[in-house]
Amino acid sequence: MDVCEQIAREIEPALSDMGYEVVRVVLNGNETKVLQVMAERKDRIDMTVDDCADISRTVSALLDVSDPFTGRYTLEVSSPGLDRPLLRLTDYDRFAGDEAKIELNYEINGRKRFKCRLKGITKKEEVIFDFEGKDMVVPFTDIAKAKLILTDELIQKHQNKNERKK
Repeated sequence: MDVCEQIAREIEPALSDMGYEVVRVVLNGNETKVLQVMAERKDRIDMTVDDCADISRTVSALLDVSDPFTGRYTLEVSSPGLDRPLLRLTDYDRFAGDEAKIELNYEINGRKRFKCRLKGITKKEEVIFDFEGKDMVVPFTDIAKAKLILTDELIQKHQNKNERKK
């Protein structure tokens, strides 16, 4: 297990108790490390600066005790944003209907990158997406990286969601 997985497992219970889900933990840098923690609210309400500050205080306290790596580091806490990375299988179901960029670990018909519309997942842990009017099904484990595309439609959908939650 690498240090990011270790940190994610360490902070997940505390953040979950606070009402958050860990989306991603990334460690960058050589001399001065930057630990990036991406989280979102379980209730799917937009993250605020106060949410990020609460998460930062909790993560800092936990890491002060466990000390998972040597040297100094800077902690950055953020939300995934609208054009968020798609990291979990459930993300592809949750964002079905939205446009995404998907990069595969291999080529299909001479290409690895696809701009597509998400259609969900199968029971076999495969991702379904529409590419140029054709359904494609690929194993989740074959996706190198993916993220939502910021579109007017996504922005409107997000605004409508927030209006319903008020």
